[in-house]
Parts: sequence; structure tokens; C-alpha cells
Amino acid sequence: QVQLVESGGGLVQPGGSLRLSCAASGSIFSINTMGWYRQAPGKQRELVATEHSGGSTFYADSVKGRFTISRDNAKNTVNLQMNSLKREDTAVYYCNLVNWRNTYWGQGTQVTVSS
Repeated sequence: QVQLVESGGGLVQPGGSLRLSCAASGSIFSINTMGWYRQAPGKQRELVATEHSGGSTFYADSVKGRFTISRDNAKNTVNLQMNSLKREDTAVYYCNLVNWRNTYWGQGTQVTVSS
């Protein structure tokens, strides 16, 4: 079993920054991909950013140039640096891990962008 714990969410003003972190623990084995998804009220869960074990990254068009994903493979963590935040970024952000066996999700951390 794999457990994912997110941290770093909170309330921030438009134009501000937040850094989300996700720590993985348990029977992780080899990790293929780690990333972040988000779900805003009344909307479907959407992919924000992912980083493959080989180092390649993917970003949703809505966050390109503002968000940066990074992984620390030794610590089994993934981070999401969020800059120039907009009200549209308000959502619950979920950490995601994919390995050979399964796909795992964290409980989510709330990000609210408001003045």
C-alpha cells in the first residue's frame, strides 16, 4: 500500500505564490509518474502537471509558464511551485502516483485564490 500526503495549500491573493508538496510512503516500488490534479467546485478533475521518472514533464495549458513541477526521487516527493496565481486556480489539489502495480491518490489540499 502507498500513502500520499499533500501539504502547502492555503489562502493567497491573486498574483501570489504557493508551493505544494506531496510525500509518498509505504510499498512504493518503482515510480513511473508523479503529478498533480485539481478539482474546482462544480467541475471535473483535471490534470495540472506530471513528471515522468525519466524527467519529462507535462503541463496543462492553463498553468504553463506559471507552475513548475519537480521531483525528489530519493525522498519520493513531488512539489508544485505555483506563481502568479489566479482566481481560476482555486481548487482542491490532489497528488497522484503511478507505479507498476496501481494508481494512488492523496486526500487533497485546498488552494483558494482570493483578495
